[in-house]
Amino acid sequence: MVFKTDSIMDWGRIPACVAVFLAALLALSFASNGLAMEQMENVREPAVAGSFYTANPSALKRQIKEFLREAKQTPVKGRVRALVAPHAGYVYSGVVAAASYEKMPRDVRKVIIIGASHRARYRGASIPNVSAYRTPLGLVPLAPEARRLAESPGFVRLDQAHAQEHSIEVQLPFLQVVLGDFEFIPILLGGGVNPDKLAEALEPLVQRGFFLIASTDLSHYYPYETAQNLDNICCQAIPNLDYEAMKNCKACGWVPTVAVMKVADSLGWTGTLLDYRNSGDTAGSKDKVVGYAAIAFTEAVKEFKGERKMPSYTSDQDKSDLLKLARSVMASRLTDAEVQRPEHPSKLLLENRGCFVTIHKDGQLRGCIGTIEPVQSLVDGVESNAYNAAFRDPRFPPLSARELDDIDVEVSVLTVPEEIEFTDGKDLLSKLKPGVHGVILSRGGRRSTFLPQVWDQLSNPQNFLIQLCRKGGMSPNCWQDPETKVEVYEAEYFSEHDE
Repeated sequence: MVFKTDSIMDWGRIPACVAVFLAALLALSFASNGLAMEQMENVREPAVAGSFYTANPSALKRQIKEFLREAKQTPVKGRVRALVAPHAGYVYSGVVAAASYEKMPRDVRKVIIIGASHRARYRGASIPNVSAYRTPLGLVPLAPEARRLAESPGFVRLDQAHAQEHSIEVQLPFLQVVLGDFEFIPILLGGGVNPDKLAEALEPLVQRGFFLIASTDLSHYYPYETAQNLDNICCQAIPNLDYEAMKNCKACGWVPTVAVMKVADSLGWTGTLLDYRNSGDTAGSKDKVVGYAAIAFTEAVKEFKGERKMPSYTSDQDKSDLLKLARSVMASRLTDAEVQRPEHPSKLLLENRGCFVTIHKDGQLRGCIGTIEPVQSLVDGVESNAYNAAFRDPRFPPLSARELDDIDVEVSVLTVPEEIEFTDGKDLLSKLKPGVHGVILSRGGRRSTFLPQVWDQLSNPQNFLIQLCRKGGMSPNCWQDPETKVEVYEAEYFSEHDE
């Protein structure tokens, strides 16, 4: 029995049993739609649109673009990884905030914004149980990682604390104009938050591509010259990572700022003061002013001397065969495609080799699994690692069919690891070749590795080794102890992007 869906149904013509069934089906459909609507409406609505900034979308976009054009142009070296930005009404602090956002890389797609609560009193770091924030410029979805972070020690869910808070909200329109589409984690701090512990919780996310923003104003309601003197303490201490001087910094977002400083310190970033003004410079009187600073933290792009990767021993045909194999393994799981194994594999493809398959999406890691030891043929290794990278990397959700066109697949072919003998950390550093060596650390039953490509993100050798220790659940300084086994290998790597 077929019912036309483009006409009004005549219930009188339908048998009673069918009518009951259809009525139940429609009721279920309405209930499901109601649930979907409820989930869609789980949105944090704007609280300060129309007061801190205009609620008119076109006027808001024009204003932000004008701020960006007027922003002070302070040169920075390296890639900007974190910002400190003010959160007052745009007429007061907008041009200073623009000095920060003007430096933000346009390819960022994941952001963490940390603000301090001005209206609610509680203890802990709150992440709201919402799907998105709304501004006059549209919805900004929360990143999937927000839910997992909210379940970590020290984090709470207090939606009411976020409902009227401005410190996070006012950053979003700037990000919407600068980045377009992105997702974020809003973290609102109450009392009792330890910036060291917060930094430890955030650093793994930063390593996965999240951009950090500390939302803070500086001194409040002092006379103009007094405020300048007080704010100068903050403007020097923050970019210089001077924690002792920060004790005298009068910033309402003191803990968010120190937490970002701690991450910057751990990862070897450099701070730069981009702009400083107070409300007496922008739109207020000079008798009682509020201070605003724009500060960027950058990661140096280190130029390695000499060859950065092993010479190519893989033919163009072998590279093409391995990349097609890796992608087809993923597609076969999600579509009707067949796995495209090489019809006439070369001698190299049949050799036992260690290999990794890495997936990137929008320039960010989306999965990476491999085998270090040469325990299976290169063809078999790429096939199994491609599947595991796409669907079994515990750091990421399984790859979906809609992502297939957005990913870039990379294959790494490894040499056999060789152990390095060393006496201390300094000796080890002298024997490593940044940009060339992949490194394996083993200690007490734990083992971890970074491919040579990781030097592009962690160019500082000490930080490279610290993060590798942490990846394996070992002490951050385990690399300095000769009891830790250190092995190195080289990798020839190639991707679809190269073809």
